[in-house]
Amino acid sequence: MKKYGIISILFLVCAAALSAQQITRFAVVDTSRIYSTFLRDARSVRDYQAKQAKYQAETQRMSDEIITLRQKKVDAEAAGKKDAVQKYQAAIDSKTSFLLEYSKACNDELAMLRKNLVSDDVFYARLYAAIKKIAESEGYTMVLNLQQGEAIVWYSPTVDITETVIRELSSN
Repeated sequence: MKKYGIISILFLVCAAALSAQQITRFAVVDTSRIYSTFLRDARSVRDYQAKQAKYQAETQRMSDEIITLRQKKVDAEAAGKKDAVQKYQAAIDSKTSFLLEYSKACNDELAMLRKNLVSDDVFYARLYAAIKKIAESEGYTMVLNLQQGEAIVWYSPTVDITETVIRELSSN
């Protein structure tokens, strides 16, 4: 009986400790989708989206070239062609370096364009107010922007509040 009493006390202490801690709840929002929903007729948004699509297509093309060169290098290694292996490795290194620089330049330009889109203080204030209202009413302690969240590896669609924010902005 004493054993069950001790276990019960430990359980109550653990339960009290857990209830005292605040559980952090995260949400994510896709501001790009919100901007395109409300500003899709704006020329600056169309320009941003066109450049983003162009850069993504070019980056994909360059990545595909590097993959092809890597496969050719593997084939040359299997065939014992050392000169070809060195040639392919040099091309891979060169193209990879160029791709990294190209991506950085494109991301910098897109970030500048996105910053200009966000600088619409009236819309941004409405967006921030809508996100704050939804986060507080649904118990989220933090809302992450998918467009600036390179560290977000995965998230559940249940924490994506983008549609809720769009409905909130549409109702105002």
